[in-house]
Amino acid sequence: MDVLAVCLNPALDREFVIDNFSLDKLNVVPNEKNIMTPGGKGVNVAVILSKYGIKTVTVGFLGGHIGNVLLAELRKTSPLISTSFLRISSETRENIAIADTVNHTLTEINSEGPTVSEEDIKNFMKRYEVLVQKVKTVVISGSIPKGVPNSIYGELTKIAKKYHKTVFWEARDEIISESIKIAFPDVLKYDMRRSEKILGKFLSSEQEYIQAAKDFIKQGANLVILSYKTIYDFVATADGVWKFAPNVEINHSYLLGSGDNFVAAMVYAQLNGKCCIDMARYGYAAGVAKASYMGKEPPSLKQIEEYLGNITIERVE
Repeated sequence: MDVLAVCLNPALDREFVIDNFSLDKLNVVPNEKNIMTPGGKGVNVAVILSKYGIKTVTVGFLGGHIGNVLLAELRKTSPLISTSFLRISSETRENIAIADTVNHTLTEINSEGPTVSEEDIKNFMKRYEVLVQKVKTVVISGSIPKGVPNSIYGELTKIAKKYHKTVFWEARDEIISESIKIAFPDVLKYDMRRSEKILGKFLSSEQEYIQAAKDFIKQGANLVILSYKTIYDFVATADGVWKFAPNVEINHSYLLGSGDNFVAAMVYAQLNGKCCIDMARYGYAAGVAKASYMGKEPPSLKQIEEYLGNITIERVE
């Protein structure tokens, strides 16, 4: 097995394409524009990697009827995906995304998710430590359910590092802030969809983003990606800081899943021996390629290679 994809709070994703979507009125969705897929950021990464021939095992907490539907849908996706979810009594969440391709908007409605007990967490950690020894790379991505401490990414990374595994994170600030007190990942990507806070502070200037990225490198990360104004990224390694920008127009209604494609493409590049900055280039190209069309289907490896020519990389530090 190549990758352990940790998705602590998986979801059943429902995507509706409703052009000219309006609040407080009846919106009718054609059947072909009502899509149901297994989701949660870690699960999405596993699905994308399977399209690139990468074997993964997905882990997290799963419960109730929605959990059963999610697991059934995930098992249909690819024989390259194995599952080892811990069953819990609380119901798995369901997420809704409404894309309006006319007004170029994307509205997301995410359920909070289940509640996990201390006993469930202990059992999960034991299962995780067994599985982490069997893979090359660990991806920990997405939100956490109620009952799970924000420091969980750090605890999982500390175990992975004991076995010399490469670790990727994509998470929100409150998780990263607590988890880095315990351990740092090799690759850190901030999820800034809900909040633009970094370590509890709102950053405004480009220089503030550059300094924050440099600080994370000093503290132990090998590669840092900070999203800036949605479509740009500041990327830092031990060799410097770069600003990534697209050379093509980005349709904001197509952005759903671009972050997961970014992470998956970086993992693919890492498994194929690419250096940190090339991993970031590959990830950014995948994100831009994904933003060129509707739906969760990832761009092909050929498309990613083509989109490497559609990005600008400027050294800023």
